[in-house]
Amino acid sequence: MAKEMNNRQAYYNYYIEDKYVAGIVLLGTEVKSIRDGKVSFNDAFCLFDDGELWVRGLYIAEYSHGTANNHIAVHDRKLLLQKRELKKIQAKLKEKGYTIVPLRVFLNEKNLVKVEIGLGKGKKLHDKRETIKDRDVQKEIKRYLK
Repeated sequence: MAKEMNNRQAYYNYYIEDKYVAGIVLLGTEVKSIRDGKVSFNDAFCLFDDGELWVRGLYIAEYSHGTANNHIAVHDRKLLLQKRELKKIQAKLKEKGYTIVPLRVFLNEKNLVKVEIGLGKGKKLHDKRETIKDRDVQKEIKRYLK
């Protein structure tokens, strides 16, 4: 079974305030590729279109054993959330500075592909430097305790 794929860059660039787990509409070859761990979050973000939530820029590599009917690596994919969650997210997005980013792609216990999305606020440059400093301090503490 494939491990979950995390978007580490999202935690570096944003303060994540709320997290939601959403289903995602995929093709068969996309699911097989995700099980192989061939997912990249480079420039991936979520947006609302006609009241529906979509993820854009999520790269899922073409399946290596696919046929001529293989999927396109980067295209918009629909996220599946309950209406009350969508309304809650839309209300929060109306405030300035918020964005929705995919945090991880994983298979749940029923072997369904899920996407964890986070509602985040962008970090400033000095906040990013502080994050790097905290990470270095934690590494030093772990090294010292070994």
